[in-house]
Amino acid sequence: MSQLRSLVLASASPRRAELLTRIGVEFIVRPADLDETALADEQPEALVTRLAADKAKAAAVSHTDSEGSVLLASDTVVVLDNKALGKPADFADAAAMLGALSDRTHQVMTAVSLLDGVRQKNICVTTQVHFARLSNEQIARYWATGEPADKAGAYGIQGIAGQFVKSIEGSYSAVVGLPLYETVQLLQEFGVIE
Repeated sequence: MSQLRSLVLASASPRRAELLTRIGVEFIVRPADLDETALADEQPEALVTRLAADKAKAAAVSHTDSEGSVLLASDTVVVLDNKALGKPADFADAAAMLGALSDRTHQVMTAVSLLDGVRQKNICVTTQVHFARLSNEQIARYWATGEPADKAGAYGIQGIAGQFVKSIEGSYSAVVGLPLYETVQLLQEFGVIE
């Protein structure tokens, strides 16, 4: 793939950077700092799409050296019973989240926003994730690894928690943090890749 326009990844997520690198896209990282609090009565899809779009706008404002580039921002939420689960505050919070996800199906929504000087386009991809039954001991052992502390829904499918996932319906890469198929379509549309 030849690089046509430069890409700025408005995210500090090593998982998103790794996914873009895996498909051969060149980019620079310019994270955006943003309050990720949900608005009153904001539904999960609206929340994740708004956050991705706002991160792209914030990165464009705070990084004037990226002028002329295409900015890519993304956000991911784990959704159970139509409620977004954020990152756990502590072990009790993580245990409650993982206990609620145990032996159930939940959704992972990942929104992607691309922004240049002319337009902004947002998409949201939803994947169904089927979790195994988790014991309190499994949850405690998992927390002790440190992996769930900074993950939405208190787990990372690409890591140790992959063993808890019975199956998924949809995009695996979206659950990790960036839906590759849809992202490539957007990158082509914005002239970043051919």
